Amino acid sequence: MALRPHVQAALAADSEAMARIADYLGYSGNYPAACALYQDIRRAREQATGAEGRGTLSARAGLAHWSGEDGNPAGARDQLAELLPVCERVLGVDDVDTLTVRASLARWTGAGGDAATARRMFAELLPDCQRVRGNDHLDTLTVRARLATATGQSGDPATARDQYAGIAPDRARILGPDHPDTLTARANCAYWTGEVGDPATARDQFHVVVADRTRVLGAHHPDTLTARANLARWTGEAGDPAAARDQLTELLPVRGKVLGAGHHDISTMRDDLKRWTHASEQDR
Repeated sequence: MALRPHVQAALAADSEAMARIADYLGYSGNYPAACALYQDIRRAREQATGAEGRGTLSARAGLAHWSGEDGNPAGARDQLAELLPVCERVLGVDDVDTLTVRASLARWTGAGGDAATARRMFAELLPDCQRVRGNDHLDTLTVRARLATATGQSGDPATARDQYAGIAPDRARILGPDHPDTLTARANCAYWTGEVGDPATARDQFHVVVADRTRVLGAHHPDTLTARANLARWTGEAGDPAAARDQLTELLPVRGKVLGAGHHDISTMRDDLKRWTHASEQDR
């Protein structure tokens, strides 16, 4: 990361400003750089305030989050499982940082392959967030969204679709129609619409999401590229394997450059490309 030595020269390693820079890098799609900075922040905060200082616990949570985003959900889950009892003991069970760690643990538990447990964890967390944070707080909205995802992954795509259909307008009202979280809710509603058995509607919804994410986030942002991959999938599922093949052929080198050739999403895309290439040949 070319920015890292300049940031380290200008900001204290244990500062909140340094954490904001790390998060900025992560939300911009540079997950490895975010992880590297959070490693530095954690070490500096441990030296400054101890292993159980609030800032140190926050840095551990940030490192776990971006580790998961960088393709290591099991590692994120394990870090958070170790962190949560410390937060509950030191900060209290109703502390907002403790609730955030619970939400992150549930999320990466699901991403690590245990959707049923994640669904249960989110269902238990939601009333606590509503009580402590309120119905319209961003953290409460996020827990609702994570619960919807875990619900779909647990085998109930229709409920997930309906939950996201309610979340998207709430996020648009509170955050604005172009906020990345609003776009994510729309993308997830489209995804579960396809999973319910309506690939044509999912394709049409992803077409709009791709255009909006490109405009708001940029053409090479990981979320934009994920939406393009989903557009290709539902294009194929809707009956046009040749178009799906062509979309993935164009997307694969771009996504590989952004995420890295070894990222698990790249392997999935290669399999999808083989699938739609074969299907298009069968249609000839």
